[in-house]
Amino acid sequence: MLIVNGLEELKLENEKSKIENRKPEIENRKSKTDGRRAKIEIRKSKFHPRLPSFDFRISFFGRSSMSMSPDPEAPKTRTTARPVPVRRVDVGLENRIVLIALAAGLPATLVAFVLLWTGTYSSQTRWTLAVIMLAVWLGFSFALRGKVAYPLQTLSNLLSALREEDYSVRARGTRSGSALSEAFAEVNALSEVLRGQRLSSLEATALLRKVMEEIDVAIFTFDEEQRLRLLNRAGERLLAQPAERILGRTATELGLGACLEGEPVRTMATSFPGGAGRWGIRRSTFREHGRPHQMLVLANLSRALREEERQAWQRLIRVLGHELNNSLAPIKSMAGTLGSLLERQPRPADWEEDARRGLSVIEGRAESLSRFMEGYSRLARLPSPKLQPAEVGSLVRRVAGLERRLPVTLIPGPDLTLNADPDQLEQMLINLLRNAVDAALETGGGVKLGWRRSGDCLELLVEDEGPGLPDTTNLFVPFFTTKAVGTGIGLVLSRQIAEAHGGTLTLQNRRSGQGCEARVRLPV
Repeated sequence: MLIVNGLEELKLENEKSKIENRKPEIENRKSKTDGRRAKIEIRKSKFHPRLPSFDFRISFFGRSSMSMSPDPEAPKTRTTARPVPVRRVDVGLENRIVLIALAAGLPATLVAFVLLWTGTYSSQTRWTLAVIMLAVWLGFSFALRGKVAYPLQTLSNLLSALREEDYSVRARGTRSGSALSEAFAEVNALSEVLRGQRLSSLEATALLRKVMEEIDVAIFTFDEEQRLRLLNRAGERLLAQPAERILGRTATELGLGACLEGEPVRTMATSFPGGAGRWGIRRSTFREHGRPHQMLVLANLSRALREEERQAWQRLIRVLGHELNNSLAPIKSMAGTLGSLLERQPRPADWEEDARRGLSVIEGRAESLSRFMEGYSRLARLPSPKLQPAEVGSLVRRVAGLERRLPVTLIPGPDLTLNADPDQLEQMLINLLRNAVDAALETGGGVKLGWRRSGDCLELLVEDEGPGLPDTTNLFVPFFTTKAVGTGIGLVLSRQIAEAHGGTLTLQNRRSGQGCEARVRLPV
């Protein structure tokens, strides 16, 4: 053992001597290193001036502020600090609720922890109560988050359903009287209103589609580029192609380009793949999704015109046949009587008197037939009105002054001036007033003539206290009359004059008493 210990001590002594011998070398190397560092600092000071120091401070609420304080040893140079933009982090409503709840319970929790640790409790009791308080604190905070977030998520789901046009979702289970229950009730009411509006819209759309399919009028809609977007079955028949093949094509390609130009309401004779004839054109504009569109309606007037023409010819032939028979039957009878009278041998003593009476009857019926043909010519040659300013009051007073058989009671109205043909209006009033006087003379009643303004129209009224109208079916049938010497064209001519001025003529029995009332409505 002594030998071993002696060897170890010798080794330690040798190591210490080696260290002592190397100390001067280490000191020399250290001095060289310090010299090199000094040279590097001198070079840095020549090329890099000392920069001002920065002081960063962080506030409690998470906002960082930066201040610059110049180094007193640095050279005074004019420097400006650019503000650093602060990025605000949105933590969300739910997280803010949790933070507020935690902040609200933090003071009480800290006080509880202080009382717990300063009291005379065991370590086990302290840690157990601390864990329970932390669990309760955090549990209530996150429970409050759920209580606030769940109703908002429910409201968001309701609004999302409304946006998706699902009106069957309702909010339930809220207490009455709270603000949240009122919000849910309003959303439910809005959903019910939107549901009713959508149902009404669907029903109206279905009805419109059904009407468009069944109506015998071609309907087309074009967009702003004049491309076909919609048509009905009548339009398909008119173009002789199904909708799938022509939707999206331009009006020029379909042969409807001319219909989209010119006056919006007019008639035009043209031919289409599905038919030819005279067409009534009506064009209007509307907007869909903010873009202008045009709707074109084409109605075939040829069939209706032919039907009206056929009925007009039937009425005309019936009236002509009636009038001609009324005149030709007596003429034929008188001609036969005179022929048999001349064939008698010997002739009666008063045959000349009988011949004169027969010829007089023939002359009267021929004159009646001539008047009939003259009235027909007048009705067929009614010229277009020559519009000029016409004062209504002076026109009505002049017509009333022309009637001499019966005094006419004048009911004056406001001072008005019409842009009309005064000669035709005067002729119309003369015909109506003459019919009224004829009816009043049968019962010994009176006649009233007046005018008044009704909205944007002028009303001319002719009232009589005659027997009234037994039947109004044939009032405006040409040449139909109940008078012994009437022509049957007065009312027809009067109605044509009123319609030529853009107005109407109606006849009806008076409501307040016996007699008839003729009313003419003309636009002012």
